[in-house]
Formats: sequence, structure tokens, C-alpha cells
Amino acid sequence: MLDPNIVGIIAKPNAPEAARVVPGLVEWLRDRNVGVRLDEVSAEYLGTAGGLPREQVSDESGILVVLGGDGTLLAAARSLRGRAIPVFPVNLGGLGFLTAIAIEEIYPELERAFRGEHRIGARRMLRCEVLRDGMKTAQHEALNDVVVTKASIARMIDLDAFVDRYFVCAYKADGLIICTPTGSTAYSLSAGGPIIFPRVAALSMTPICPHMLTNRPVIVPDTSIITVLNRAGDSDAYLTIDGQVGEPLRSGDKVVCSCSPHVLRLIRPPKSMFFDVLRQKLKWGER
Repeated sequence: MLDPNIVGIIAKPNAPEAARVVPGLVEWLRDRNVGVRLDEVSAEYLGTAGGLPREQVSDESGILVVLGGDGTLLAAARSLRGRAIPVFPVNLGGLGFLTAIAIEEIYPELERAFRGEHRIGARRMLRCEVLRDGMKTAQHEALNDVVVTKASIARMIDLDAFVDRYFVCAYKADGLIICTPTGSTAYSLSAGGPIIFPRVAALSMTPICPHMLTNRPVIVPDTSIITVLNRAGDSDAYLTIDGQVGEPLRSGDKVVCSCSPHVLRLIRPPKSMFFDVLRQKLKWGER
């Protein structure tokens, strides 16, 4: 069973629904003698001072409630820094592939979780290191994807891709997406990549608008080490993590991606299966 003694709340900024939900949720938890840790945004919605940085909220909580969309969840996942606490993702509108719990389901699903009747989906994360002149200059963790993309207007970039040190392709393209199964329904899907079932132990390499139309997405085992060598000029390519953080790359930089030891533990509604979500979100046909 989950430890209900402390619940952390991370909320999406400038979200009217979150401003409405947070006060009621905090009152509901405190009525049950559950401690609450609020991030700075949630504290603003409650009208109190003393909101905590997201990393501190994650450190001090036994369960993390995330109010927002998939973007808020991606940021919250990075704030965990490998801590294996369950995450309770509430969708406040929008597409929401990952935030599968609806607003009206918050309280019954929390009750179910506190009784130990919850279902958890484990989502493996992706580790990315930037190597410059043989030295590691940065390290990131991604839930969805690591993207190397052009930084200038209307100019393709040159990237060499390797899998386990074996040369794969010299891409001339707008960029390259390395994604997890979780990220296969995000940017990679928009770029023509495959949908990967969450429990499949794989990573996908999806080129963005390649010059050669025969450059197609490639799926490799998640035990692989994918290296992308930037052959574009200094600052002509940009590295982005989950579409939220990143940095410019220099010519000759290597972006090395491998499966992270960290897993995001997502609390899932008991009747929400992966293909149900696909049919709902992608408007696939019903029988």
C-alpha cells in the first residue's frame, strides 16, 4: 500500500482548472490527516506562501499528484531524479496520453490508491550525455525523447548515427529524434515514427524531414547505446530534452543515449488500457 502520510502536489502554471482543484484537494487530504507538500505554483493557487521547489516536493512526498497535461508530467518526472515514488497524473484538458486520470476521478482514484488497489505502469526513462572533446559536459534524463534539431532557419544539418558503435546512417535532415516507447506517441509520432507498446524494451530513431526519403525510423533494443555525432557548425544544431530543456551543440559534439536505470511509476486507472487510450486520443474507429 502507498504511504498516505505525505502527498506532494505539482501543478501547471496559469491553469484555471488547477486553481479550482488545488484548494479542494488540499482540504480533502488534510481532512484525512494527510500531510501536503506544495510546489510554488500550487501554493499560489492556494493563496499561501511557502511553496517548495519541485525537487524538494518530490524528495519529501510518498506519492506525487501532478495536475496538468503531459508537459507538466514530463517536468515532474525529471524532478524525481530517480526516486521511485508513485505519480498520480491528473489531466486538466488537452490530449493527455500520460495524464490519464480525469478531474472527476481524482478522489475515488486516490481512495483506491490509498487502499493499495491501484495499478502502476512502469515507464523507463532515457539517459543522455553530451561529450565534447572526449569530456562529458552535460547529462540529462528524458521520459519522452532526446532530439537533435536544426537551430537556424530553413537549413538542414548533418548528423552521423551509431548504434553500439556500428555506423547506421549519415543523416541530412532537420533533425533526429531518439525516443522511448512512452515518447513514441509524442514528437516522434508527428515525424512519422512508430507507436511502441509501453512494455516493449526498445528505443526508436526517427529522422525529421530527411533529405533522403528512404531514411526511415529504426527501432533498436533498449540495451543499445545510440550515439549521434553532430557534423553541423557550432550552434547550428540544438539538443532538446522532452521539448523543455536543452542547449546548443558545437561541431563534433557527441550525444550519447542509453536506457536510464530510473523508472517512472505512473498510477493508472484500473480500466484504462493502452489501446483504449490510443482509440480515445487518436480517434481510432470503434467496433
